[in-house]
Amino acid sequence: MTIARVGGERQFRRRLMELGLLPGTQIEVVRVAPLGDPIELLARGCFLSIRKSEARLVDVTLERLAVAAPSPSAVAPLPSGLAASS
Repeated sequence: MTIARVGGERQFRRRLMELGLLPGTQIEVVRVAPLGDPIELLARGCFLSIRKSEARLVDVTLERLAVAAPSPSAVAPLPSGLAASS
């Protein structure tokens, strides 16, 4: 994910930007607490924990991952005696 915009009040935006959450920065969600709050992010090699309410104010863009389908020759045959089930 890439940060597109940091919203919220001026002081709040400034604090998140001081932590490294700047537009154009690549971020990754590392984990979410069991009850959903806080959220741990990886940005610029640093781990940050922010509240869900704070995360809602950060707009991100998602990059599409190109996943190639395996070629038929790359698929291993089933061992003898096993049948494919549907």
